[in-house]
Amino acid sequence: MFTQELNISIQRGAHRDELIESLIHLGYERASMVIEPGVYSVKGAIVDVFPSNHNQPIRFDFFSGSLDRLTSFRPDTQRSIRDLDETVISPYDSELIKRFSFDNRVLDSDVVSNIQDGDYVVHERYGIGIYQGFTRLKIGNQEGEYVLVQFKGADKLYMPLDQIPLLHRYTGVESSPRLNGLYDGGWERTRRNAHRALKVIAEEIFSMFKLRQSVQGYAFAPDSDDQLSFEMAFPFDETPDQLCAIQDVKKDMESNQPMDRLVCGDVGFGKTEVLLRAAVKAALNGKQVMVLVPTTILSEQHYNSFLTRCEGMSISIGVMSRLKSSNHNKKVLSGLIHHHIDIVIGTHRLLSSDVKFKDLGLVIVDEEQRFGVQHKEKIKAMSKNIDILTTSATPIPRTLYMSLTGAKAISTLNTPPMGRVPIQTMIGEYSPELIQAAIKKELSRGGQVYFLHNHIDQMATMSSEISRLVPGIRIRIAHGQMKPKTLEDVMVSFYHHEFDLLLSTTIIENGLDIQNANTIIINRSDRLGLSQIHQIRGRVGRCSIQAYAYILFPTEHQLTDESKERLQALKEAVGLGVGYQLAMKDLEIRGAGTLLGEKQSGHLTSIGFDLYCKLLEKNLKKVRGQPVENDVLISLKDVPNVFIPESYIDDGKQRLAMYQRMLTVKNRIGLKKLRLECEDRFGPFPKRMVSFFQAISAQLNI
Repeated sequence: MFTQELNISIQRGAHRDELIESLIHLGYERASMVIEPGVYSVKGAIVDVFPSNHNQPIRFDFFSGSLDRLTSFRPDTQRSIRDLDETVISPYDSELIKRFSFDNRVLDSDVVSNIQDGDYVVHERYGIGIYQGFTRLKIGNQEGEYVLVQFKGADKLYMPLDQIPLLHRYTGVESSPRLNGLYDGGWERTRRNAHRALKVIAEEIFSMFKLRQSVQGYAFAPDSDDQLSFEMAFPFDETPDQLCAIQDVKKDMESNQPMDRLVCGDVGFGKTEVLLRAAVKAALNGKQVMVLVPTTILSEQHYNSFLTRCEGMSISIGVMSRLKSSNHNKKVLSGLIHHHIDIVIGTHRLLSSDVKFKDLGLVIVDEEQRFGVQHKEKIKAMSKNIDILTTSATPIPRTLYMSLTGAKAISTLNTPPMGRVPIQTMIGEYSPELIQAAIKKELSRGGQVYFLHNHIDQMATMSSEISRLVPGIRIRIAHGQMKPKTLEDVMVSFYHHEFDLLLSTTIIENGLDIQNANTIIINRSDRLGLSQIHQIRGRVGRCSIQAYAYILFPTEHQLTDESKERLQALKEAVGLGVGYQLAMKDLEIRGAGTLLGEKQSGHLTSIGFDLYCKLLEKNLKKVRGQPVENDVLISLKDVPNVFIPESYIDDGKQRLAMYQRMLTVKNRIGLKKLRLECEDRFGPFPKRMVSFFQAISAQLNI
């Protein structure tokens, strides 16, 4: 039943068409899926809506003709959470939305396929083509659904559904790769060459494993009372992910094999505490620790954090950077070689030949994506039998890729600390009026502003423009060509709120945590990398105060296709905890490059990243002596007329995602979970879906 004034109240017994009519009247827009406020979707008897007065979307099930079931659901998984008796929906109001804390998790990759019409795809047996969506064919008295892929020239493939696991979205260095012909034999040669090269890589990776396992490392002792006291003094509650990462690191350290672990966590998600506990554990075991950071400013920040947290402990901490005097650095060098210093923090200066340790036991590389290949080779050379802990908010593809293929252990921090709220992010064209309003809004609440403009020669002009827009504002400039001491003075002054707005280049990407600065304006974002934008945006929102990020670009016709793709990825992932997903997306857009050398980039380009990974994984299993699964797990050759009716799942990307999951399910328990999910999201099975699931079930082991 409906009660409608300004709001509508919906209870069991209501009717679907009345609800849809009311939603339209209240200003809601129809979409294929509900993941943000102000939209609704219709999936047969099910209507999903995200009311502007709710934190989570609502699902209405009208299977019997009237409302049978009312639930809230998670936008990231699209799964129901709890039953409701009734609900109230207010008119769509963008201002009302800002007063609610929405579930901003990234959409689960299982829910929607990453392949859409017009995308370049790779079919493992036939090569690179263009995905053209689904098509229905009737041969004799048998009707079926097929995937249409356009290849070179007039070549077309009507692909049976059970080949869907062989289809991948093309991601690589080339934005427009060359299409393959179905009958010219070119793809067979390309795949054979890539397979041969990846076999060599797999053997090299396996050799690295064996070598590292054969090397005897130092087995650190279990936690001492001093370690436990140190951890009890942590002034915040650890997140579950933090506790897991800390346990992973300690387990590695207590093993007699050298640790090589990546801790991947979003900006401000507690990576520093993980590495701090590892460093203290090493120092309490009588070993020295080297903490490498990318900038002098960050080295000072870490140094102060370490001093504060280790106060009262018998641990000596030093710092080396270009900001320190030569006499200071000489004392640190002496302290390291005589083990008067337990933990040293610094930039790549620590990799110089004159830096020698008496008993180095742990190397920590913080924000490793900022270090070059030469630096990493030096780290590798000096740490054959030493524990290595790497941290990053957005790990570079090479390291991330090695982690995903098992060449490096990985721990992820996906949970924001208590009290953190998502950064309100606006992505749009440059506008003086918008800049003026954003700055005034932040200054009115006593805050400070970052303004990123990555052109040193234009900074004076931009400073004048900001002063014109906001008269009386105190502005200072920071960039990498300034003298180190001058740059540090500017950052420290900003920290102490001696001016209002810091106009800077990307040098702030890794800098001081300034909790009073909670608005950032990123100009010409089209010239920055996706991971870089995400990292810079993380300069704000480091506390419970609502932060704002304005990501600005020129008019759309001035953007390259790659810039548009980066900005679209950022729009899709503006919640908390998305650094890992952004790194994965950046991996696709930039191309994965090479795992062990430049010679491999050609193979990755020719077959695409997904197939490259799959072939590498197969080869790794072979060299490890592990069984390799068949490419096609479920066969539908002898089961005619089974497919997902368009009337049941009408959105092509969601239907393809469900096919991908159904045709790769490993057992009947997994299949049963899929059925429950389908019925929750799309309603009870029609007859054709029942037949489809029965055909799959017959081929699965119990």
